Amino acid sequence: MKLKNLMMMTAVAGLAAPAAFADAHMADSVTFVSWGGAYQSSQINAYTDPYIAANPGVQVIWDESSSEAVARLRAMNEANNLTWDLVDVEAADAIRLCDEGLAMEVDHDEILAPAPDGTPASEDFGDMIVSDCFIPQIVFSTTFGYRTDMVPEGVAAPTSACDVFDVETYPGRRALNRNPIANMEWALICSGIAYEDVYDMLETEAGITMAFAMLDTIKENTVWWTSAAEAVQLLADGEVFMGSSYNGRLFAAIAEQNQPIGMAWDWQMLDLDGWIIPAGLPEDRLARVMDFLYFGTDTQRLADQAAYISYGPARASSAPLVGLHAELGIEMAPHMPTEPSNAANTFVNNYVWWADYRDDLDSRFQAWLAQ
Repeated sequence: MKLKNLMMMTAVAGLAAPAAFADAHMADSVTFVSWGGAYQSSQINAYTDPYIAANPGVQVIWDESSSEAVARLRAMNEANNLTWDLVDVEAADAIRLCDEGLAMEVDHDEILAPAPDGTPASEDFGDMIVSDCFIPQIVFSTTFGYRTDMVPEGVAAPTSACDVFDVETYPGRRALNRNPIANMEWALICSGIAYEDVYDMLETEAGITMAFAMLDTIKENTVWWTSAAEAVQLLADGEVFMGSSYNGRLFAAIAEQNQPIGMAWDWQMLDLDGWIIPAGLPEDRLARVMDFLYFGTDTQRLADQAAYISYGPARASSAPLVGLHAELGIEMAPHMPTEPSNAANTFVNNYVWWADYRDDLDSRFQAWLAQ
């Protein structure tokens, strides 16, 4: 069914759809895939709870497998058994899935609500739309937290990703993600390579060797995590002095759980996260997904998410609506990765580059870890 025809049939969010149509043409359950933790909770609070309230009888099932989305969707495609309806992924993975035909191409202006002033969705999201299959939600960063009570006496607190490699000034164990993204960039930047040269260097054997040599300096003293929740828990338990994680996870530990954790913002890696629709959904499941997306990605809904986690909304029209934390009552803007005082030294994940080189560097990185 053509998207245009499907959307003409699908209920517009905020308007009452005839119950008979919903029962007959939209699935009454939907499986969303996300990352768990504070981020998924923010999606539930801002998106799915209000959607269910407006659509009684719809069941939302959550799967926390986004970190394995590419591999799992490849396997589902091979088995011809698609069990997911809407998948939250990082931008580079969206590009890979789109290139492989595993994610559905969409017309953003056709399926998403315009801004309140009538600005089409494609203009409101702007450069955040990095793939024809990608529906942006948030801007986040991967950055570092550290234990404030473990900073050596008389030493200034860490401020930068490069402090993770300074084991003399800041002794103690580290926690890093068990994949190459960000780690390879940090290793080169902290070896003295200018950021604008990093990806060119990583296309050479010399650059890869240099990055692994820098990582070798902390390898044996590092816990390699596969879930961002692990890194935050390691910090909370005092098992590591310094660890990388997503800024929203660290914010939750600091502001909501009162953990003795500080933030080191310099050389944070900015990234995008959003939805992809798996290619090949049955018509009734696709209709439900489209109905949800129109509702769950509008200006107010993306601004509402920022009341629960310190991630910036991907719509330009949402940013002015970001206000107080829903429970703590604190201003959220200063805790965003894009806040100028937090963003003196940043880099943006090169989504297209990683989409091209991810599989190869994944293999190299895992082989290095096993040495």
